[in-house]
Amino acid sequence: MSDSEDMTEFASIVERIERGEVPIKNIERELICPICKELFTHPLILPCQHSVCHKCVRELLMLNHEDSFDAGSECSLPGSPRSRVPSPSMERLDRLVRSGSISSPGWRRGSVTPRVTTIPCPGCQHDIDLGERGISMLFRNFTLENIVERYRQAARAAVAIMCNICKPPQQQEATKSCMDCKASYCNECFKLHHPWGTPKAQHEYVGPTTNFRPKVLMCPEHEMEKVNMYCEVCRRPVCHLCKLGGSHANHKVTSMSNAYKILKEKLAKSIHYLISKEDQVRSQITNLEVLINQTEENGQLAERQANEHFERLFEVLQERKSEMLRSIEQSRNRRMQQLKTQVEEYQGMLENSGLVGYAQEVLKETDQSCFVQTAKQLHVRIQKATESLRTFQPSADPCFDEFVLDTSREETLLKEMCFGGVPDPPLIDLSSSKVYNEASVSWRLPEDHLPTDHHVLEYRRLGKSPSQEDGEDSGMWRATDRVYGPSTVVCDLDPNSLYAFRVRSCRNSMFSPYSPEVTFHTPPAPAFGFLFSDKCGFSTERLLLNKRRDAVENVAGTTFLLAADRVQTGSYIGLDYIIGDTGISQGRHYWAFKVEPFSYMVKVGVASDSKLLEWFHSPRDTSSPRYDHDSGHDSGSEDTCYELSQPFTLLTVGMGKLFIPKASSSSSSAAASAVAVAAASDRVLPMPQRLGVCLDYDACRVYFYDADTMRCLYERQVDCSGTMYPAFGLMGSGRVQLEEFITAKKLTF
Repeated sequence: MSDSEDMTEFASIVERIERGEVPIKNIERELICPICKELFTHPLILPCQHSVCHKCVRELLMLNHEDSFDAGSECSLPGSPRSRVPSPSMERLDRLVRSGSISSPGWRRGSVTPRVTTIPCPGCQHDIDLGERGISMLFRNFTLENIVERYRQAARAAVAIMCNICKPPQQQEATKSCMDCKASYCNECFKLHHPWGTPKAQHEYVGPTTNFRPKVLMCPEHEMEKVNMYCEVCRRPVCHLCKLGGSHANHKVTSMSNAYKILKEKLAKSIHYLISKEDQVRSQITNLEVLINQTEENGQLAERQANEHFERLFEVLQERKSEMLRSIEQSRNRRMQQLKTQVEEYQGMLENSGLVGYAQEVLKETDQSCFVQTAKQLHVRIQKATESLRTFQPSADPCFDEFVLDTSREETLLKEMCFGGVPDPPLIDLSSSKVYNEASVSWRLPEDHLPTDHHVLEYRRLGKSPSQEDGEDSGMWRATDRVYGPSTVVCDLDPNSLYAFRVRSCRNSMFSPYSPEVTFHTPPAPAFGFLFSDKCGFSTERLLLNKRRDAVENVAGTTFLLAADRVQTGSYIGLDYIIGDTGISQGRHYWAFKVEPFSYMVKVGVASDSKLLEWFHSPRDTSSPRYDHDSGHDSGSEDTCYELSQPFTLLTVGMGKLFIPKASSSSSSAAASAVAVAAASDRVLPMPQRLGVCLDYDACRVYFYDADTMRCLYERQVDCSGTMYPAFGLMGSGRVQLEEFITAKKLTF
């Protein structure tokens, strides 16, 4: 599609919006601040490209750093921050902040408390560092302000904008607004304050509005400079001073007109795509509404079924409860009757009552025959009573231990009762998983997942291992122990092999389905652990090494320009080399790293200790990449290719490309085939996200890999007569980051 067609298409889209086919009232949710939940007021663009009200940014800073305020400070937080924060005009507030008359929230001039300007973005939840200048470094989103103003006008169509010059009660409705005077006028007042033949007659005027935006967008860091370029790294407009010596000196920038054209074309195409898919969107909305109804119906059905299940459980429990209470009551009545009878018998043994009283009356009988007739049976009863006194035994046990229930097992079953069904399967996170001779595999669960008890990771080798015996099964899945977190490490993987991984979750003894299988290719050799060396040949003037020594960055600053200025013909600057802090003297070793896409030129590979001494002790301040082997520049002199064997091998990476050297014309056919991994027409390849290097010291060969796919990009012979070191050379702006697994092995020692 041509440029004219794209612009015509974009114009038609804008006309549809202006004609009301896309009502502006329907976009209200896009105009709401994520913090105050109100329409944007003077929105600022954060570095992550999300917009937030100016007042809300200040309140976020105060909320994050309120401990650094004095109790009586004017910036102290009230109960409702928005209601008490002073609201001067944006222009005056911007001038005060930039001039230093007021300081950013969280820091008072002269205070020993360090100035901190970090806030969490309410849109993406990432921490945003506003830098030393704080809010003054942020651009106002004038486009969003204009759209909000149009929305306000559409919402209050019956409310007119009044003239700012007329005084009540004769105040007239405004007919136009002056963007230079930042005021609204009726016809008479506009003619009075903008007479013909005066400079004011040249002012720009628009329809009535309350949103006055500046004519030219100025740089917030350099107040007198207009923004005329666009930084593709930071994704924000910059001025020429920002590019020359500011924070964007090493960043890739483009002209504002080019950025405007590209972004406008992309936006037009995206809008056109969405509009062309309107029928599809409506169909998907219909499907979603059907799903909503099904969800409502199925939810109600699930509630009814759950109530029925629990009602049945309650009925069973109630029935068992009634039976048990009835048995307890019967046993209690029987025992009570037995004990009461025994009490009555013992009461009869008392004097003048019961058996004893009756026996006393019998003793008064004088007739012998009558006494013997009566006393014989009475004596038997008296003997029994006497015996019961000697061996007292209650007729019933007062304990009800046989009715004590042990419901612990039933309680456990009820607590473990599963209502969620089978848990959802997890997904293996490819971006967080890394595989070397050990595999660090991570996974994530769905956002609305239920809690899980543990996970089980399974893996298998695809294909047959060289060390595998004939009877072994190469496709057999092997499982790890229970994993209670979102990641685990699998050890003892075979080198240069393809492995498949899958994971599933377990909840209440119920396993989820397996996650989709993912495959990883192990490196051809064990991982070699090292950090960047900050001693041997390290240039502190142009190389920046972080504290962990796992990342190095080359800053093309003043030193770089001065070095170029010393050369009157050309601007050839030497490479700044840095090596690993550990050498290799035997075996096969592999390491991986990432070269940032904005890097101008980075050389990566290996070098011997003797070659490093030559480089570091014979510095070349002005060495041309034209005469440096494998410069990566298509200058013609690159035909002076590598000799068959040298004590170093460096591959050129830069500007998003990877450059494969040519084979030496004098080399043997075997050596020529070794470097022919890429054809002559494919010597310039896209730069992989991660690069891997494998050095076979004993075989005197070095290999370069795409670390994500483990595809060999280039290999050649190298002279390993001495100790070999991982070597990196940077020129211009560039950054190299070692893989975490590579540095972790070194940091643990």
